[in-house]
Amino acid sequence: MFDFANSGYTTVVITAIFNAYFVAIVANNENWATFAWTASLAVSYVLIILTAPVVGAYADAYAVKKPLLAISAVGCVVFTALLYFVGQGDLWLAIILIIVTNFFFGSGENLIAAFLPELAKNQSLGKVSGWGWGLGYLGGIFSLGSCLAYITWAKTLDHEPDQYVPVAMVITAAIFAVASLPTFFYLRERAIPQPHLYGGKVIQESFLRLKNTVMNVRHYQDLMRFLICLVFYQAGIQTVIALAAIYAQQAMGFDTQETILLIFLVNFTAALGAFAFGHVQDKLGHRATIAITLVGWIVMILMAWFADDRAIFWAAANLAGLCLGASQSAGRALIGVFSPVSRRAEFFGLWGLAVKLSSILGPLTYGLISWVTDGDHRLAMLITGSYFIIGLFILKHVDVARGQQAALRSSTDA
Repeated sequence: MFDFANSGYTTVVITAIFNAYFVAIVANNENWATFAWTASLAVSYVLIILTAPVVGAYADAYAVKKPLLAISAVGCVVFTALLYFVGQGDLWLAIILIIVTNFFFGSGENLIAAFLPELAKNQSLGKVSGWGWGLGYLGGIFSLGSCLAYITWAKTLDHEPDQYVPVAMVITAAIFAVASLPTFFYLRERAIPQPHLYGGKVIQESFLRLKNTVMNVRHYQDLMRFLICLVFYQAGIQTVIALAAIYAQQAMGFDTQETILLIFLVNFTAALGAFAFGHVQDKLGHRATIAITLVGWIVMILMAWFADDRAIFWAAANLAGLCLGASQSAGRALIGVFSPVSRRAEFFGLWGLAVKLSSILGPLTYGLISWVTDGDHRLAMLITGSYFIIGLFILKHVDVARGQQAALRSSTDA
């Protein structure tokens, strides 16, 4: 249910509505507008990278994932609602609020992922992760559909984007708040507090636990290989997530309603991909599932780059949806396989760190290329798509069985 709740934020704010609004209205379609959007996201991801490992270590040491998750949810909801006050020319207000909202969202994403190994056995991690991602895309559909219904009504009254987009932000925040309530009413913290090495010195203890993970990284070589693989292929995924609406409007000439309908349908196919691959990946294998989806991503990028008419672009977008649901589900499940029991939140913090680093690398590459080439969004998409090829190459060197054994040995030793 938390996946259902928080996905509305990424779907509406990052993927479908506010990003295009930021470029076209807030930044007045300047050549640097796309770069300003990707740079704002990059700053928020840098903040997450700096804090996620320590937050994860603290959550493990004190078994407080749930209270920290509540703080992240409240922060994201409040600052998303404050996007209501962003209008034409309010560039710095938009930048500050996006940095803060995305920081809270990303921090919560790491914490909720760390609950996965508590809720599923190793042989069912893919299935349960797939349920979560699938429900997440349904949550994105619900939030986006609610916003689309309001925007359609507002346009009958001849409202302009600077009138209806701010209200859509409030709708998104409200849905996040209400849909997250079952998590905080029913989800139990099953983790057991770990021995405290420095008593009440929380920061010192958190850094010590993180230092121990880094010092012993040789025992988790497949985890580290997969984290590096994640950085590259997620760079491509995060580019598509952050810039899909911008690409649709700037390269394909979509208007706001067409863009929302596109993202709406993509979320349906993403949910199908997450559910379908969630059921087969435990049998097919997490690595094989990821490899298949990376090939799909490469095909999708080539189709989007080549597309001169909307039919090909719609087909590419729905292929992206299938690959998105499957690759996100399989990646999170594989981290669960590689995580020792006593360091789950910490290792999912490293997973979040890798994803956030990719969220800087991919979109910034796209933003810089579009800026330097005076708005050539097709070339920007094609070049950032090369990250999928690099990820596929690194994935070949990840041994799942060996990585799982390393995690089991660590849990036994602990």
